[in-house]
Amino acid sequence: MYHRILLKLSGEALKGETEFGIDPKTVSEIAEQIKDVYDLGVEIGIVVGGGNIWRGKTAETMGMDRAQADYMGMLATVMNGLAVQDALEHLSVPTRVMTALSINQVAEPYIRRKAISHLGKGRVCIFVGGLGSPYFSTDTACVLRATEIEADVVLMAKNGTEGVYDSDPRTNPNAKLYHEITFAEILAKNLAVMDSTAASLCKDNKKQIIVFNMNKSGNIVRAVKGEKIGTLVKVD
Repeated sequence: MYHRILLKLSGEALKGETEFGIDPKTVSEIAEQIKDVYDLGVEIGIVVGGGNIWRGKTAETMGMDRAQADYMGMLATVMNGLAVQDALEHLSVPTRVMTALSINQVAEPYIRRKAISHLGKGRVCIFVGGLGSPYFSTDTACVLRATEIEADVVLMAKNGTEGVYDSDPRTNPNAKLYHEITFAEILAKNLAVMDSTAASLCKDNKKQIIVFNMNKSGNIVRAVKGEKIGTLVKVD
């Protein structure tokens, strides 16, 4: 269904059943799903969150400077990206970690043309460090990277959530799941699937998103094959 995708992995999904941090077994299971997609010949870019280690907004409520907290969150995404890289390379999937922060000892600097070159050579590109600037979420980084590498679609893999709901399904058992919705509706209804900057960027660049539950084995492949899972977020 798609030649090149951008997969957004929830950082919280990497902690598995643990309270926080990185669960190696869970990361290995996610890597196996990514390999299944890779074996289809799909070019894969990945943006990984850092919520399993650190959340900038939470730290801000504790009195920490927001910019400082966000930089700490960017470093958390680097740790997660390296964990995903290690798990993929154990499965013989070639990868490159590319960072918006300068950490030359562990990852390449992000350069758009270099990323496209890696993808064309069959390497999975893992984009970490957010956008390298505070006040921007990994959702926004995900959409920007997808636009830059000309991905056909953004696959937003959620931790235990089936898709986009009209309210929080964890607190409202009668929450309605949308099978299709537009970015304009997400913004108008203030739905908490992504931040407004990311939604506006998708809308302006006509980038579709599929939001789905990554905890169900095989869902990433199903999304790539165009099967009806989760929620399709359309431009109009």
